[in-house]
Amino acid sequence: MLIDAPSLYFRAYFGVPESAARAEDGSPVNAVRGFLDMLATLVRTRRPDRMVCALDHDWRPDWRVALLPSYKAHRVAPEGGEVVPDTLSPQVPVILEVLAALGITAVGAAGYEADDVLGTLSTTQPGPVEVVSGDRDLFQLVDDARGVRLLYVGRGVAKLEDCDDAAVRGRYGVPAERYADFAALRGDPSDGLPGVPGVGEKTAARLVDRYGGIDAILAALDDPASGFAPGLRAKLDAARDYLAVAPKVVRVALDVPLPALPTTLPQAPADPDRLLELAQRWNLAGSCRRLVDALTTTA
Repeated sequence: MLIDAPSLYFRAYFGVPESAARAEDGSPVNAVRGFLDMLATLVRTRRPDRMVCALDHDWRPDWRVALLPSYKAHRVAPEGGEVVPDTLSPQVPVILEVLAALGITAVGAAGYEADDVLGTLSTTQPGPVEVVSGDRDLFQLVDDARGVRLLYVGRGVAKLEDCDDAAVRGRYGVPAERYADFAALRGDPSDGLPGVPGVGEKTAARLVDRYGGIDAILAALDDPASGFAPGLRAKLDAARDYLAVAPKVVRVALDVPLPALPTTLPQAPADPDRLLELAQRWNLAGSCRRLVDALTTTA
């Protein structure tokens, strides 16, 4: 099980009120508590024997910005860095401390997003693999042949959608291997990906279904017999420069340099004394107990 940690702790932060989860000193721990409870639910219901949490060591890599300057530009804080709620940032180190005490591996890589770490691990770890995220871009990782599925948690872990290739086709009308081409055509405002003006989700799916990837679509543009309506041909022709780079931005990296990682899900906390200390300090006893119970039950 590969966990998109930022995706889950952002959802936890907005899903659990700060007033309902505070340490004794008044510090909010809603993201920590919600994240740990999500992990406990996933371990209890999916029963993985391996787990890695992927981290954003670079949420907006220079190489993606060089290709597409608008990439996540609307999420850059005035002083630089990502716009993150003031009360969320201090909670991320606490999450990492708890994971370390439990013995659950968390890893990121300089110059890459969590998505890229997930992509690399999904292709280098033996299957079956379940990727857990609320990020639609990760539908591209689904691979029935290798046993890679996406547990999509856009509506929360309790309502996760277990997605294979048929589910991606049913949802978007394209196979998972073509999702990046489809997303580049459609665009995604949340990532600053403009898409092709005038080409929506249905048109993007029809183009991918008929012609294949964006390279094939651009090649077909130069063929008078390819059957493009004049208006659509003009829209795509005007977007050639964008279409030349957008798929590279959307596609997750599959070759992130990662060290050898321990992936076995622990059957008991690696450092129980440290875990107890953290649970007491941050008022996380209930969440830590639920996660430890889930690990023990899985074992």
